Amino acid sequence: AFLLEALKKGGRDSQAVLFVLEEFDLFAHHKNQTLLYNLFDVSQSQQAPIAVIGLTCRLDVIELLEKRVKSRFSHRQIHLFNSLTFRQYTQVFQSLLTVPAEFRDKKFGTRWNKHIQDLCEDQGVTNILKKLYDTSKDIRTLKTFLMLPVARLSPSHPSLEMADFVEAHKLLTADSKSNTLHGLSVLELCLVVAMRRLSDIFVNQPFNFQMVYNDYQKFVQTRSHAVQSFDRPVVLKAFEHLQQMELVRPAEAAGIGGRGQKEFCPMVLMIDKSQLTQAIQKYPACPTEVKHWANTL
Repeated sequence: AFLLEALKKGGRDSQAVLFVLEEFDLFAHHKNQTLLYNLFDVSQSQQAPIAVIGLTCRLDVIELLEKRVKSRFSHRQIHLFNSLTFRQYTQVFQSLLTVPAEFRDKKFGTRWNKHIQDLCEDQGVTNILKKLYDTSKDIRTLKTFLMLPVARLSPSHPSLEMADFVEAHKLLTADSKSNTLHGLSVLELCLVVAMRRLSDIFVNQPFNFQMVYNDYQKFVQTRSHAVQSFDRPVVLKAFEHLQQMELVRPAEAAGIGGRGQKEFCPMVLMIDKSQLTQAIQKYPACPTEVKHWANTL
């Protein structure tokens, strides 16, 4: 309130004020976005000579703004992308891990920095950094990548090893949806395969539960000796669980439309073929028949 009143008391002859909001997307999460609304309102109404600059790494930040705030935003955006070369990126990697010259234990500091230098020259580490660089040159991502190897340091594990970086890269680039599939029951996994089949047959057109159930029944009937059959209510419950996990969603959310009984509601699958294939390969004790069925995709 004080800030707003102070700005409103100013005039065009007042000294100009520049507001720089770092992590701008976090301000958009504040209740009612009151600060942004007041700053934009004063700026647009020209009550006082002020300018507001927001800094963020999110390209979709405009979508986070409420309608009343968005209407007062000038919609002028400048996109700045990291232009580091891979050599510069590697130098940043080294500088983040190197201890400063004024480090208290000189002997340890020298030995540690030599270890980091050797890591930078290791071909395995270089290959991982290149994959990371090709995905994102963002320094924040690099720092996140380094958190796991550094956090593993201990008296019993006093140095960084190649395996630490391999594991960190695996976790950083892990597909969350593929990991979600690993926790599904065999029935739910069968339904996902059936939905993927229908999406391929009808070229990404929406399907409904009844279509999925029919495809599942055909599969079970031909392989009743290897796959357990479930009653329709149980299958519907599993289908609804997949919807709760956002692996499948109503087609109207994608603008396709359609309402009615839930068994006939148009749905779309949020899993692509590569994610499903990867998940089935890593699924613990996946029935052979299910694997063969998925391989027909």
